[in-house]
Amino acid sequence: MEGEKMAALCREFDISRKTGYKIFNRYKGSGLEGLTDRSRRPYRQGCQLPFQIENLILQVKRDHPSWGAPKIREKIRRKHSDIRLPAISTVHAVLHRHGLVNVNRRRQRSHKAEGTALSRPVHPNELWCADYKGEFMLADRRYCYPLTITDAASRYLLCCEALHPQQNGRHERMHLTLKREATKPASRNLLQQQERFDRFVHIFNDERPHEALGMKYPTELYVSSSRPYKGLSELEYPFHDRTSTVTNCGRICLGNRKINLSTVFAGQNVGIKEVADQVWLVSFMQYDLGFFDHETGRITSAENPFGAKVLPMCSE
Repeated sequence: MEGEKMAALCREFDISRKTGYKIFNRYKGSGLEGLTDRSRRPYRQGCQLPFQIENLILQVKRDHPSWGAPKIREKIRRKHSDIRLPAISTVHAVLHRHGLVNVNRRRQRSHKAEGTALSRPVHPNELWCADYKGEFMLADRRYCYPLTITDAASRYLLCCEALHPQQNGRHERMHLTLKREATKPASRNLLQQQERFDRFVHIFNDERPHEALGMKYPTELYVSSSRPYKGLSELEYPFHDRTSTVTNCGRICLGNRKINLSTVFAGQNVGIKEVADQVWLVSFMQYDLGFFDHETGRITSAENPFGAKVLPMCSE
């Protein structure tokens, strides 16, 4: 401000001249307040609807409570031809997030998750315990992840596979034996490591007495289950309009239309239900994934079903 050269000042404070001029211009425009740290948050996020448009959607809904997403979007299009319109599914997602969607339309049954109580099995096949021991490196620099399955009552080791919660003391105890007898030192590759696991399974089940079993072998107590495993039944959605199987490329096919979902659900059945005029909801099991409309092939995410829920505080 007193006329000193900018280049000399920037050398004194070890900053570039570009930074020096930026600080100087901020001071001239806002005084000392202009020198405080500013937010680094972007003015607009690529996947986030501008708050001005979201407020406009909510205002139209307040003016016309019975309107759905298509009518609200059309109202905005006619009144504000200069803005980029959101998809119908995006408009519906905004209404859903603010609790402005009619929830009485074909309400689906709610599902409440309940914890599993601890059990003390006394007969074989009443309870199996499964766990990964944890990774360890083989001599060929690849990692091995042993998957183990034991019968809780007999301690019978059903499986120990070399693969590329609630803590269970009996199962963890088996892991200590596995680590000591079959992983140190590590084998050269997965095939050789699996051979050691197979040998360990035989010794653990048929040759190693267990103090907790009265020095008996697990194979002396374990019997195979009489119930054959038939696999899981296909997912069905009786309270939805239709059930659709997601393709290997992660799409839902509705006639000639392709709706992009995610390859995570490839081969899985999802439920599709019309929840508003020209707006459909996509669900997987009891979870609502998002919405799409008849104009776009893009799904707008619903509220995260796995996210933390904050309960309202009670006042006395």
